[in-house]
Amino acid sequence: MKAEHQLQLESMSQWSQVQQLEIKFLEQVDQFYDDNFPMEIRHLLAQWIESQDWEAASNNEPMATILLQNLLIQVEEQLDRVSQEKNLLLIHNLKRIRKLLQGKYHGNPMHIAVIISNCLREERRILAAASMPVQGPLEKSLQNSVVSERQRNVEHKVSAIKNSAQMTEQDVKYLEDLQEEFDFRYKTIQSLEQNDKNSALIKQEMLTLQDMLNTLDYKRKEVLSKIVQVIDEIDVLMNNMLIEELLDWKRRQQIASIGGPLHGGLDQLQNCFTLLAESLFQVRRQLEKLEELLTKLTYDGDPIPLQRPQMLERVNFLLYSLFRNSFVVEKQPCMPTHPQRPMVLKTLIQFTVKLRLLIKLPELNYQIRVKATIDKNISTASNRRFVLCGTHVKAMNMDESANGSLSVEFRHLQPKEMKSSAGSKGNEGPHMVTEELHSISFETQVCLYGLTIDLETSSLPVVMISNVSQLPNAWASIIWYNLSTNDPQNLSFFNNPPAATLSQLLEVLSWQFSSYVGRGLNSEQLSMLAEKLMGQQTSYSDYQLSWGKFCKEHLPGKSFTFWVWLEAILDLIKKHILPLWIDGYIMGFVSKEKERILLKDKMPGTFLLRFSESNLGGITFTWVDHSENGEVRFHSVEPYNKGRLTALPFADILRDYKVIMADNVPENPLKYLYPDIPKDKAFGRYYSCQPNEVSRPTEGIKGYVPSVFIPISKILNDSTDPHSPSDLLPMSPSVYAVLREHLSPTVIETALSPPYSAD
Repeated sequence: MKAEHQLQLESMSQWSQVQQLEIKFLEQVDQFYDDNFPMEIRHLLAQWIESQDWEAASNNEPMATILLQNLLIQVEEQLDRVSQEKNLLLIHNLKRIRKLLQGKYHGNPMHIAVIISNCLREERRILAAASMPVQGPLEKSLQNSVVSERQRNVEHKVSAIKNSAQMTEQDVKYLEDLQEEFDFRYKTIQSLEQNDKNSALIKQEMLTLQDMLNTLDYKRKEVLSKIVQVIDEIDVLMNNMLIEELLDWKRRQQIASIGGPLHGGLDQLQNCFTLLAESLFQVRRQLEKLEELLTKLTYDGDPIPLQRPQMLERVNFLLYSLFRNSFVVEKQPCMPTHPQRPMVLKTLIQFTVKLRLLIKLPELNYQIRVKATIDKNISTASNRRFVLCGTHVKAMNMDESANGSLSVEFRHLQPKEMKSSAGSKGNEGPHMVTEELHSISFETQVCLYGLTIDLETSSLPVVMISNVSQLPNAWASIIWYNLSTNDPQNLSFFNNPPAATLSQLLEVLSWQFSSYVGRGLNSEQLSMLAEKLMGQQTSYSDYQLSWGKFCKEHLPGKSFTFWVWLEAILDLIKKHILPLWIDGYIMGFVSKEKERILLKDKMPGTFLLRFSESNLGGITFTWVDHSENGEVRFHSVEPYNKGRLTALPFADILRDYKVIMADNVPENPLKYLYPDIPKDKAFGRYYSCQPNEVSRPTEGIKGYVPSVFIPISKILNDSTDPHSPSDLLPMSPSVYAVLREHLSPTVIETALSPPYSAD
């Protein structure tokens, strides 16, 4: 029943599956749909959007241009449909979206392709996360109930402070009114003639003025006390809770950047920062009003000149601190061509990075100019030096972001390596290059209400590469850094990289699969990876793994490292077997020993798919059958790599694969995908065509006997040793005619498999 239910789910569109998620996952989906790609379009055009190759278009401008045109045509058709239905709200929204798409992407169609590709990938990642019942230690720590409770407390306290500042505003206004009344009465008496001042009525008025002055003194002390209380509350909230919330958000951003759960909460932080800034500016205006009252009236023991200067100094200090902490990197540096590999930058290739000021005040719109630099005031161990080319100064504004945040996005920055006078470039090994960390810094200045505040922030460390072949090891460095440390600027990290807890590393490895190829790893798959890294152990929970063992030391008996092996599998899945992986039909990570245990009691013809342990980027299948005397036998084909899968889809190979057992007729031994799913039911929808749709082979060139290579594996009764490819000889027409009676044209035309492998 479980397999049946899975097949039903997989027949649904991806968007239909998303809509059935729990609310906590739907909230994650909501975070990445905005005016760049409105959710209305995703919903109305779900099937059409999912049938297009947006990822390919993100690197192909002609293809992206065609897809954008087709997208606008689809929107027009939807607009015609809803116009007939007289759905006024939807008509209005679709017209707005059509105008937005035309204006935003007309000159850059690849940008919309990148956005839609990223959205579809994030949907798959969330669907994969929702299907995984067990959370890892890192994800659990990010969803700690104590943290959630603190977030609610911060928001509650910020609102309370805002209310207190507003109440104090009323007290200052009352004090101002009281002083104006006192001033009026006092000046009235002063204007009287000397004789009038001696009257009993005037003496009574003087006593009243003295009472009013006493009240003024009391109210001044009360207002100052209330302002001090507001300042104290802001101070405590900022330093004990809000900054901690910001650090937690930055840690969640680190984890999300290496494939972890999407990080939210920045809008809530912006709300808190903005309300606190408004409260502080309000308190500052109140202190200015008290100074104004002081110039009109003062007296011995007046509390204003005694307390106001220190209070104003505290308010200014808190504003400086608040602004400096509010300047954050919202989206870390990333090449649009490699959205799943942020913080790895290639020389002379554009990257994007987005900054946000969490204090959103209308007065600051277009008033803050941000400058980007690289490795500012930082000395690295390497002789490599870089400069940023392109537009590196831009103004922050509230118009470009869908949520109206005060932000700036640099889209055209390029790192360029400076020539070294020492001539040491190229003397560094590949690991030295990919272990060098660099920093991209941003600086600006805020001038507001008489305050001038210098702001500066930096990206997480980035790795600079000059060749795309360096990308896998560079990405390993980014993973290891962000897994191992909260420090946002430890550029000497790889001088002595710390070990990582194996349980956390395995969780991050699963994220590589969920974020990059749409499906994470289950506990059995992770156990196989743990065994490959650490050998057979009774428990892996407390083990520490070194950086060298992960990325620099070759696997036992192999010519490659663990990470290179894993990265090759990710690349294979992404380019050749993605739908099969996403739908869960590839077991993938299973040892040969475990494979035999799983298959030995299954029906003959039961097979499973696993990744090669000895070949980079290879996938093989193993099936079980029985000999005539009932002996259980296992057969594995030589792994298929990306070169062979480029020529023939893997699903078609599974459909058409044939073997000859002794002198019998060729037949396909693959019947059931483990544990018991009929092969065609599992893979039927992935077949590129039906066998009878393929044209028959040609009759050959005149003057030659026509021949066709039929790669058919042959298993002898007395041996399971594989035959070499040289056993597959050209056939005469008579042999070919016999085979055609039993084989489809597809089988005859297609290179099915070399013989069996020890892998």
